[in-house]
Amino acid sequence: MQLHKDFDLRPLNTFGISVKCKYLIEIEEETELPRAVEMATHFGYPFMVLGGGSNMLFTEDYEGSILYMRIPGISAETQGEEVLVTAGAGVVWHDLVQYAVAHGYGGLENLALIPGTVGASPIQNIGAYGVEVQDIFDSLRGYHLEQGFMEFDKKSCHFGYRQSIFKGALKGKFIVTQVRFRLSTQPNLKLHYGALQDALAQRGLVKPSIAEVAEVVSSVRVSKLPDPSSIGNAGSFFKNPEIPEAQFQRLKIDFPEMVGYPAGEGVIKASAAWLIESCGWKGKVIGNTGTYAKHALVLVNHGHATGSDIWALAQSIQRSVQERYGIHLEPEVNIIGRIQLSN
Repeated sequence: MQLHKDFDLRPLNTFGISVKCKYLIEIEEETELPRAVEMATHFGYPFMVLGGGSNMLFTEDYEGSILYMRIPGISAETQGEEVLVTAGAGVVWHDLVQYAVAHGYGGLENLALIPGTVGASPIQNIGAYGVEVQDIFDSLRGYHLEQGFMEFDKKSCHFGYRQSIFKGALKGKFIVTQVRFRLSTQPNLKLHYGALQDALAQRGLVKPSIAEVAEVVSSVRVSKLPDPSSIGNAGSFFKNPEIPEAQFQRLKIDFPEMVGYPAGEGVIKASAAWLIESCGWKGKVIGNTGTYAKHALVLVNHGHATGSDIWALAQSIQRSVQERYGIHLEPEVNIIGRIQLSN
């Protein structure tokens, strides 16, 4: 465990926002957590957990302590055709995907190149190209601030679209230390997602391997999304809004090109990217902020933007979509700072 004071978080958040925290506590072993929490509490400030910093926007300095999760390690246990793969919370997500692909374990290939760490994956129930973490999740272990170390199975996590109990009832009360995934040596590939189907067809891959699926997914992501090391961003800034099918059909009368997908009985998941682009935001630059030229759903830092600048842009986008379509866009990114309380 290492302690840093007045730490600049710019290298630890993918938006590249230069803000400081009072204390940063690096945690490399699960056993260090109780002491780290005690230390953060002793400092008398609020504290939060940070993994890859790929799903948050700091709008100001953080007046508290940050527990920086760096717990490593990947292991596998074979049970017939199934494989239980366990990874530490600090493992880079794509490193886990590459490990699974290299060993022939199917299930994670559609989630290739998603930024962030393993510990954040079940909290956000990350997903891409027709697959979510809940689809291959087995269980997790972590530290409850009041009850100590405990484990959660899939049912107990209350997974939903970019949602889990750790963003709800247990928000701020539970810290993930390791996650176990249920993969397979005889995978059932999920290839129904439109963009993935198109990319596979372009390469003439009719019966792709898990390695080929992971490679195609990675190439599609690279072609659409900016590299945070070049342009600060957090990937998709907003969730795809889920609206009643009746509302969607009414909107289709006036906007026949509107894009949406079934999301359960009587519910349509509208494309946030389409909504934003149709309002004229794609590739727009405002000061040091803007939306990515290749993907309207990605807000970017062109080099010197503050978190407040980016949040102001996000709000402007929200207002324009609300005024035109009557649809509220909810941020997928976590907004950290007092500024969120007034919006």
